[in-house]
Amino acid sequence: MEGRVLDFVALGILISVAIILLYGIIYIHDIPYNIAKKRNHPHLHAIHTAGWVSLFLMHALWPFLWIWATLYVPEKGWGMSSNGSNKPKSDLPVEQSAAFLVLQARVDALEEKQKSKSATKEA
Repeated sequence: MEGRVLDFVALGILISVAIILLYGIIYIHDIPYNIAKKRNHPHLHAIHTAGWVSLFLMHALWPFLWIWATLYVPEKGWGMSSNGSNKPKSDLPVEQSAAFLVLQARVDALEEKQKSKSATKEA
């Protein structure tokens, strides 16, 4: 009778260890996804899907997923600019920013004209 109880205890421990290992492997494979989610990665769903594919491909893709997830930084983007500058680029194209400067100069000139007209009327 005692041997039968120990058999069930051993079976329970074996099943528990198998479940813990299974969930541990799944948790480890979700690390790149969690990093990408934290960094608001533009390819979040692709990294998550590739993580599951890597689980069935004997973990061959997992190191590349880690690199892919950590390569993107929200403040810098991909961090591969050719000029070496870490400043974020303007959202406006060069033509629009030049046009803005021209319009700003015209507004400044009109304001000066308005001030000079009001100064001559007061005197």
